[in-house]
Amino acid sequence: MQRCGWLGNNELMTQYHDEEWGTPVHDDRKLFEFLVLDAFQAGLSWQIILNKRENFRRAFHNFDAQKIARYTARDTHRLLADAGIVRNRLKIAATIENAKCFLAVQKEFGSFDRYIWQFTGGKTLRHKFKTLQEIPARSPESDAMSKDLRARGFRFVGSTICYAFMQAAGMVNDHIVGCFRHKQVAGTK
Repeated sequence: MQRCGWLGNNELMTQYHDEEWGTPVHDDRKLFEFLVLDAFQAGLSWQIILNKRENFRRAFHNFDAQKIARYTARDTHRLLADAGIVRNRLKIAATIENAKCFLAVQKEFGSFDRYIWQFTGGKTLRHKFKTLQEIPARSPESDAMSKDLRARGFRFVGSTICYAFMQAAGMVNDHIVGCFRHKQVAGTK
């Protein structure tokens, strides 16, 4: 069975690739989780973040944006002392601020899902890349998403982070054509 070549020999990465990556996500909590994790990935490998994912879920109240938006300095200190996550003061502060912005978007649009999927016209962009080298780090859609998120006060949402988010959330199908998941993801709505 052929898979995308970015997995390495990590069982968790393989499971993530086979079961999640590229599958369209329309659940607001899950979308917020990907937004947070992709921001924490900045400058790091996805494998590092994925290996700490359960710790992130525990530390950030299962990515409950309402709870995170109410975090205080005490929560920031707790998170900075948590060796199970990436302890970066700027990324922690951004997560708290992004939770507030996320809630504002939900209020304005009815759901974050309705807002975020507008950048791909409400559908998955189906690419037909044959090699990993063809996959871009950003796109016009991720540029527009980044610009709009920043205008709304979100942080750690550059175009490259937004494109990684789009890949994770299934807004783009970047499984290479030879990967068994390419056709599976193409068949999802």
